[in-house]
Amino acid sequence: MIGRVLLAALLAGIAAGLIAGVFQHVRMTPLILQAETFEVANAATAAGGGHAHDTETAAHSQDQAQGWVPKDGFERTLFTLVTTALAGAGWAAVLTGLSFLLAIPITRDNGLVWGLCGFLAFSLAPAAGLPPELPGMAAAGLNARILWWAVTAAMTGGALWLIVVQRAPWAVLAGIAVIVVPHIIGAPQASSHDSSLSAGLVQTFVANSLALSALMWGLIGVFLGFALQHYEKDAQA
Repeated sequence: MIGRVLLAALLAGIAAGLIAGVFQHVRMTPLILQAETFEVANAATAAGGGHAHDTETAAHSQDQAQGWVPKDGFERTLFTLVTTALAGAGWAAVLTGLSFLLAIPITRDNGLVWGLCGFLAFSLAPAAGLPPELPGMAAAGLNARILWWAVTAAMTGGALWLIVVQRAPWAVLAGIAVIVVPHIIGAPQASSHDSSLSAGLVQTFVANSLALSALMWGLIGVFLGFALQHYEKDAQA
């Protein structure tokens, strides 16, 4: 039984991820490529010049530092789709696990609400302190960012449970307080925010990143609702 439910959840997540991957390729990849151009140009300038040879050397050094990266074109598009599909499957499994843990079924009627809660807890709330980052942007230490993200997501999820499920006035007030706490403490920040990226490029990337996340989470919730409810009907037949 659990295996079939997990399979239904994974398929729903993969479907949502593939659709979101198309959005990411069309809207996000050009912004990332533009930021990478700035990053390589800055590396060439720091190395002592802005000539074509310096740029090629900087790009090669950057690839070596990052390890293997897919080539632009078909290879990058394919890996973008695969990555978003796997991410969708993972987040669908998380929502399904939470559904079992809280004993609140995901159905066609509430699937979108589940997706919205996932977006608020795992994307929007953390993004208030740690907005999506483009290549070349300054950032705090990775471990500190991961810890703050995890705490913020967990506290926001718990707060949403209080607000949406409990609904009592005390629960709503407690939920709001819990949501605010991580942001009062503050997310870890880089020591310097100097960047060659334009403010317009960064703002466009952040807006599109949040739109992509909202799309993926909404689709995960809706597809999960249909998949899991369909499974339950088949199990009862």
